[in-house]
Amino acid sequence: MPKGIGANIWFRHIAVTLAYALAYTLLREVTFSHWIPLAGFRFCVLLFVPYRYWPALVLGEFLPLAYTGIACAPKYGWAWGATFMVPPMLFAMPIIRWCRGRRRLFPSRASTNINVFLFCTLTVSLLWAAVNIATFSLMRGPLVDAYAYETQTVAGWYLLGNYIGILTIVPLVLLAREEWAEGNRGRLWARLAESRLVLDSVCLLLPSLALLVWLATSMPGHQEARVAMFLPVAWLALRHGWRGAAVGGTAASIAVKLTMPAIHDSDTLHALVFIAFTASTMMMLGGRIAVLHEREERQRIDARLAFALAQRNVHLGEIQLQQISGALEQLSGSIQASYTQMLGRLRCLLPGTDERNYYRQAAVTQHQMYRLADSLYPQALRERGLPAALREGSVPRSLDEAGIAYWCDVKGDALDGLSMGVQVTLYRLVNEAVAVLCAERNVSRIHVRLRNGLFGGRRWVVLRLQSRVDYERLSRVRWDQLAPVLGGSGLGVGAIKDRAAVFGGKVRARLRSEGSCIAIMLFDAEIC
Repeated sequence: MPKGIGANIWFRHIAVTLAYALAYTLLREVTFSHWIPLAGFRFCVLLFVPYRYWPALVLGEFLPLAYTGIACAPKYGWAWGATFMVPPMLFAMPIIRWCRGRRRLFPSRASTNINVFLFCTLTVSLLWAAVNIATFSLMRGPLVDAYAYETQTVAGWYLLGNYIGILTIVPLVLLAREEWAEGNRGRLWARLAESRLVLDSVCLLLPSLALLVWLATSMPGHQEARVAMFLPVAWLALRHGWRGAAVGGTAASIAVKLTMPAIHDSDTLHALVFIAFTASTMMMLGGRIAVLHEREERQRIDARLAFALAQRNVHLGEIQLQQISGALEQLSGSIQASYTQMLGRLRCLLPGTDERNYYRQAAVTQHQMYRLADSLYPQALRERGLPAALREGSVPRSLDEAGIAYWCDVKGDALDGLSMGVQVTLYRLVNEAVAVLCAERNVSRIHVRLRNGLFGGRRWVVLRLQSRVDYERLSRVRWDQLAPVLGGSGLGVGAIKDRAAVFGGKVRARLRSEGSCIAIMLFDAEIC
């Protein structure tokens, strides 16, 4: 099968060489000693281009340097020309290779270690400034003697230029890399349009910098406008972390450059130093803020997973209880049928009184087994829903048989919108709360109120149980009959709080001798 021209390895290397040489040549037109975007481009290419293309990059940088060195060697000397032809990229390769290795700079596909990036930026800037100053020290000729710059001054220019050049370009590329790797690439433009960072940059950062640029150019003698350009950078970093510092630092660096009246203007140099310092510190602070936000988000996700796991376990437990309840009902029917068949065969041998007693005992046993099955998982909840279970289930019947007045008031939207897990939990909470209210035996009336609604796409439920004491009625309550059939765990309010916490609920309890109140609020995990 024939292969395309792009599959040829030599063609790809030649394309990389020519593309880099062309981009290098174009960027040199806007580069000068203390503002070197070419350093940022070189740094960025070394960060993201595969190692196998690094020789092609070195060759691509050597070609324009060799052309310039040969052309200008008669003016500045051949020693300078030979040194100028050495690509500075070679000196930065070991450092960037170290940063890229073992996930030091990129711990994951969509994250960046800002501290490692800033360390690499400073180290590479120092190296490239040393290479530039070494090349500058070899310059000879009348033009060099005419200007006679001090070596320390030129070294400061080159260090600032390389450092600010890297901070101008590379952080934006790192930001674009994370946005590209985070989500659906088909919705990239939609996510950018909805991004708060983009909105703040367009609506606040750019207008404020444009105003400061206008003030700096209209009042050349005043330095305050240039220095004030760090304020939008700091504000954006505090709001959006290192990403805000990256966007703000790039915009502020370009804004300071636009206000430069001359190449070696001292006020502009001071402003660039201040912007470089501000961008670096804000990126360090923003990186720390991003780490804290990531840790908080991870904890939030872990908490959600824990809640989801607990809710699934609760659901599985309720399914098992439902199966056991159904098995008990079938067993109760089988026992009743067997008992009836046995008594039918022995009817001729038993007196009439004993036969009636046996039938009565069989009916009591069947009723107790049915009540046990209903307490495990109420039949009314399975067949007619939560309101019927709260009004006609085993707990209302047991309270009524024991002599305690009970009524249930349900208002709000249809409870069918709640998940089955929440409905079963509400039923269990009512059982627990009733057991807590009856524990002190000072209850004669219990009123249950249930309210539900929708807020923020999630359903909420409020359950409120109130007890009252009527001492005349209290004296007739059959506590010995009530205690075995309430169905609570007997662990008190703590059990209610634990069960409600599974669904992000809150519990407030006020237990008093004249009357108690327990209020519970739950949130459904399912989003509507």
